[in-house]
Amino acid sequence: MSSSLIFLVFLFTWVLKSNPSVHQDTHFQFSNPVFNLGGHKPITVASLSSFSSSSSAESLKHSILKDTHFLKPENGSGSGDFSVFKQIQIQENEVEVVEDGDSETEPEEAPAPSREDIEAEANETTEGDEVTANPVDKFELPSSKEVASVDKLKAPPPSNGKIEEKVMDGCDLTKGKWVYDESYPLYTNGSCPFIDEGFSCDTNGRRDRDYMKWKWQPKDCDFPRFNAAKMLDLIRGKRLVFVGDSINRNQWESMLCMLMATVKDPKKVYETHGRRITKEKGNYSFKFVDYKCTVEYYVSHFLVHESKARIGQKRRPTLRIDAIDHGSSRWKGADVLVFNTAHWWSHYKTKAGINYYQEGNQVHPKLDVSTAFRKALMTWAAWADRHINPARTRVFFRNSAPSHFRGGLWNSGGHCMEATWPLNDTSGMGNPEKNRIVEDVILQMKTPVTLLNVTGLSAYRIDGHPSIYGKKPGTRYSSNIQDCSHWCLPGVPDTWNEILFYHLQSKQKSKYH
Repeated sequence: MSSSLIFLVFLFTWVLKSNPSVHQDTHFQFSNPVFNLGGHKPITVASLSSFSSSSSAESLKHSILKDTHFLKPENGSGSGDFSVFKQIQIQENEVEVVEDGDSETEPEEAPAPSREDIEAEANETTEGDEVTANPVDKFELPSSKEVASVDKLKAPPPSNGKIEEKVMDGCDLTKGKWVYDESYPLYTNGSCPFIDEGFSCDTNGRRDRDYMKWKWQPKDCDFPRFNAAKMLDLIRGKRLVFVGDSINRNQWESMLCMLMATVKDPKKVYETHGRRITKEKGNYSFKFVDYKCTVEYYVSHFLVHESKARIGQKRRPTLRIDAIDHGSSRWKGADVLVFNTAHWWSHYKTKAGINYYQEGNQVHPKLDVSTAFRKALMTWAAWADRHINPARTRVFFRNSAPSHFRGGLWNSGGHCMEATWPLNDTSGMGNPEKNRIVEDVILQMKTPVTLLNVTGLSAYRIDGHPSIYGKKPGTRYSSNIQDCSHWCLPGVPDTWNEILFYHLQSKQKSKYH
């Protein structure tokens, strides 16, 4: 009897060693009697509780039958005994997934990990490097009834150095179409006192109103409508700060107007320095008293320092691409930061790059604008990595918003006045090089940054610019100059803020957007 038992122990040890795939995919429990040896107390052998495939069970079954000889009970009665072969047949049909280190049985209603959970884990980063997590190692696996659905869940592959679109509940916000929606706009010029003259197209005499009625509809999901009350709850007691050029002022004014839609007493929203919004003033902080929060804007055309240097006999403007904007001290301590820069990098001085870009005491005689833009972004990224605490601050970077000048540039007869409907096709516009540089720099940062990718969806909206309606009627201006870069409010920047609101509802802080 003892020798038989020892033989069985060595047998199953050999089976496990010779079948490593079975060892990895199979969990054994020593509980159920399988057969009797000589009428003595039943001896239990390992019963199968889980297999990754039927072939593993079949292989083990044949191995046991080939190398094991069984003794009949001394009393000759075998009516109450089960053969190993029969027991394996029973256990083959009882598939149960058990995670190593957990109890042998999962609760019957243990939920499968959602796709959102797995993608969030796959996007976790440590010290600036991408780490793709194995969802099976991290998450509680489902019961046997849900195994089939788990097999379909796969962690996304690494980005391989390219920015990835962050997908929430299977939704890619950048792919979709504009849908005409009579329930828009979310506010009106009359209900919002914060729209400056340059963006108030309706007040300035624009009569067609269809440009206010378009809603962005992603292809694979229902995009949630902006909820001002929820947004104010998200930033209660916090600082929401926009930093960048006048296009970011466009988005900031839009956010103020969208939030005002739920404020019961307009007197409880005020600019902390008593300033009225104009193009001339660059820094604003609006206090929402009931929510103890501020919504702020700080002008910074390039995010780096605009300076002067002596070139020949004169002091000329330069751009210190190695030094952060001197106003950066105001950005510190914010709870949500929304950055942008792109618009001013297309001006003549920046594109020419002649005696303009400065590093230290050196002014480059000539420097390519793409190289200068990358250096400036790396200066901003280094500042963020040094001064931003990711445990407190969510960082966003909005990429470039397209202009729609036809027949020339802004100062040479370019126009968009006749456009009253979105474009049907934007395939010829492509992805600007500045966007690719922004993506590359973000991927190298330690600080998690969410990229607000608005270029593609905004490219359709040639109808959304002020054109000639950036000034009040009767104001003297050149008929050759139209504004096809900024945006009417209400209008396209409201959608950018809906996307920002969508991301803020997620606790995920990621370099992927």
